[in-house]
Amino acid sequence: MRLMNPSTLIGIAASVLLLGVVLFFSAEDPGLFVDLPSLAIVLVGTMAATFISYPLSEVVRIFGLIRTVIRNERLYTAHDIEDLVAISRIWMKGNIRAVEEALEGVSNPFLKTGVQLVIDMTPEEDILDLLQWRISRLRAKEHAEAQLFRMMANYAPAFGMVGTLIGLVNLLFLLGDGDMASIGKHMALALMTTFYGVLLANLLFKPVAVKLERRTEQRVELMNMVLQGISMMCQKRSPTLMRETLKSFMAEYQDEINDGSSRRLQAEAES
Repeated sequence: MRLMNPSTLIGIAASVLLLGVVLFFSAEDPGLFVDLPSLAIVLVGTMAATFISYPLSEVVRIFGLIRTVIRNERLYTAHDIEDLVAISRIWMKGNIRAVEEALEGVSNPFLKTGVQLVIDMTPEEDILDLLQWRISRLRAKEHAEAQLFRMMANYAPAFGMVGTLIGLVNLLFLLGDGDMASIGKHMALALMTTFYGVLLANLLFKPVAVKLERRTEQRVELMNMVLQGISMMCQKRSPTLMRETLKSFMAEYQDEINDGSSRRLQAEAES
């Protein structure tokens, strides 16, 4: 069972805590912020517009994508590097049968495809063209998924305004009665749809879109690393050089000249 993504868990907890504190200390009656008809206008309207905008096959994946964002999905970068280096060592020896046996234990399908093309003696240019096309296809597909949530983030506040306008129309019929208590109550309920629309857009739809975009960046980075390894394997480069090159792809940004300790020692000496 996959655990929840820590940052997603922190975000959800912080959102619930923020809303709870605001409603508890600022609202006269927190129950007034629960209005099912207003919530229905926003949710149903947003989903209706989304179904009109996108094919059914893409819309039905919404809940699956939300699960993807919530769960803690790991990229086994170090494992893929070691797989490539180990297979490259065998390949340097010219033992194709041993390479095929080692390939059976590889879990990354992108890596497996690249290595299989290498041992099939496919020209390097054709291999790189195919793998780059697969990277481009994945990027386009997952960009469209993130864009779906960005569109929903645009629709939700718009339908919040629709609910508000409906409430204001009802208020116009009450103005003649002069019942200020009734007018105030209906005005508050009219604004609830805008509240729900803004809340859903900024605490659900937009964060999911950003999370999906970041996930795509990480996956493309990993695929580009594998692509570089396959290229080096085609050229029969040193496995040690391959390992260091691939590690540099995934290394965190750091100062290559100073590690910080030298600057601290210098500062202490000057003081």
